[in-house]
Formats: sequence, structure tokens, C-alpha cells
Amino acid sequence: MEKLSGENFFWRKILIIFSLILPLFFIFSFQLAGETLPVTDIQGEKNLVEITPGSSTVDIANNLKDAGLIKNELLFRLYTKVMGYDGRLQAGKYEISSGMTIEEILGKIVRGEVITSTKRITIPEGFHVKQIARHLELQEAVDKEEFLKKVEEVQLNDYWFLKDANDSSYMVEGYLFPDTYNIEEEASEEEIIKVLLNRFEKVFEDFYRGKTEELEMTVHEIVTLASIIEREARLKEEQSVISSVFHNRLETNMLLQSCATVQYALGEVKPVLTERDLETDSSYNTYMHAGLPPGPIASPGKGALEAALYPEETDYLYFVLKGDGSGEHFFGKSLSEHQDNRRKARREAESLGN
Repeated sequence: MEKLSGENFFWRKILIIFSLILPLFFIFSFQLAGETLPVTDIQGEKNLVEITPGSSTVDIANNLKDAGLIKNELLFRLYTKVMGYDGRLQAGKYEISSGMTIEEILGKIVRGEVITSTKRITIPEGFHVKQIARHLELQEAVDKEEFLKKVEEVQLNDYWFLKDANDSSYMVEGYLFPDTYNIEEEASEEEIIKVLLNRFEKVFEDFYRGKTEELEMTVHEIVTLASIIEREARLKEEQSVISSVFHNRLETNMLLQSCATVQYALGEVKPVLTERDLETDSSYNTYMHAGLPPGPIASPGKGALEAALYPEETDYLYFVLKGDGSGEHFFGKSLSEHQDNRRKARREAESLGN
């Protein structure tokens, strides 16, 4: 038998060793890959995992293993290191499913996709700043006094739409957009104010800014008019008709004579205004001062904003609330017609015992 040369013997040994190692390598690789797979194939309920500030990769790996979300802590740490995620894991509360891979878990933590506790708040249409502050305090979202303090800290140049609001009693009056919001549980008064103002900016920019420029009116004028419409109209379907009355009066240089503006000046809503009330010395008293008041008297909703921008085409110059409790108004084109409507409304009220 031919004896193997030294060189051949060497390569045969290498081949034998390689043939023994290769299966082990594949076994280890498959096992390693398996360790990175989800703990379960079922996307069940998500587990809440909290990563506290200053947690190390070791702490996070142990936390995830204890929660049954990964199979191997050491592999998690190695994977984090190799993929360049080490030092990028963000603190916070996370919802993680046992059906997620290590890569998916790490991706969520690196991106900081934390969960936050939120609360639902509602701002009704037609509320002014002080009413909003009280309403939010009742919803346990703010401290009323702190909210009013932060409201006064908003500056003209903070938002483009506030540039003409310097004469308003509150600069943000009319701009705290009425809507339903989900806010963070721990949101501060300042943060909530920003949320409301940002919503106004988004709504007005998307739907109304172009029409405002077409009418050659400022945003402040439109919001002021819309706030009066919001407070005067009892029914949504009458908002555009009431808007037409105010537009017609503005065009003919008539006093607006809005009871809602006098109530704002008085600081209270009175069912019936007296002659003395109508003589209140205030720039918001549209029975005494021509044109629009210095600023909005409440936060108008989308319906009132649209009514201010798109009034009905009418010849009406007057309106009076009916006395039948329907919330509807009589509309008139002349003073004599208006006086007839007032008598009609009075008879309706008397027939109901009001």
C-alpha cells in the first residue's frame, strides 16, 4: 500500500476536522437563529414592559426574559451589540408581544415607541376662555388659575393667526379650538393650550385660509364674526342666515347690535338685557360701537366659521328669537318688519306663559 505523503496526510486531517466541525456549525447556527425567533407563533396579548432611565442592556435583557418575551438573555445582548443598537435603547413603557422577534423588539425600543396614559377632554363650541378653563378643571385636566396664567403668556408671534389679536381681552380668545381631544395624562396647562391652538391652525389652514383672503378679511375678523354667530345662533341650520344679517349690516355701516357681545362685556349671560346693559361702556358693546368688536367673544366651531365665510344670500338686516321655545328666529328686511316680528315673538312667549 502506498504510503501517504506528509502533505496529503495534513490535508486529510483538515478534511476530517472540517467534516466534524461543519455539522456542529450548522447545528449551532440553526439553534442561534431559533433563539432570535419569537417565543411563540401566536400574536397574543401584549405585555407591558418598563425600561427605567439608566437601565443597562443586561437589565433590559433580564427584564424581557423574566417577562417571557425572549428566549436567551446572552443572545439578546450579543444581537444588540452586533447590530449597533447598544446605547440606543430608550427608557419608557412598551407593549411587547411574545410573538415578536428580537429584531422587532429592539426596533420598537430604539424608536422609542412608548405607550402613554391619556385622558379624553372636550371643549364645547361657544365657550370663552374663562369657561374653557373652568370646564377643563372640572374634567381634572388643568388648574383653572394656572391655565389662565399660561394663556396670558402666549405671544403674538407664537402663531401666525394671532398677529391681529393684540386688542383682544385674551389674545387666544376664539382660537382654543372646540373639539374632543385625547391628551397625555400628565400634560401641563401650557401643553394643553398648544394642543388647542395647533388644532385651530390645522383646521383653519386646511379649510378656511384661502376663502378668508378671497373675502379680503383678516383671520381675526373672520374668527370674531364666527364667534358672534356661534353665540347668537341656537340652531346650526340658522348660522349662515344669521351670518348674512351681520354681513349685510357691516356692508351698510349699521351697528351689529349683538346681545352676545354685550353679554361678553358684562361677563355674564342674561336672558334679557336691560336698557342700562345696552349702554355698557365697552369696546365689545356693538350697540354703541360700529363694526366688529376688538376680538372674538368665544371659540367658534367649524359650522360657525363656515357660516362666517359662506353666508346665505339674503336682504335680512334683523332677527329676533321666536317665543315658542324652538330656538328659531324671525328674520326681517326692514325695521317695521322687525318690530312686527318682535310683537309676534312676544305673543308666542305669552301664550306659553313665559
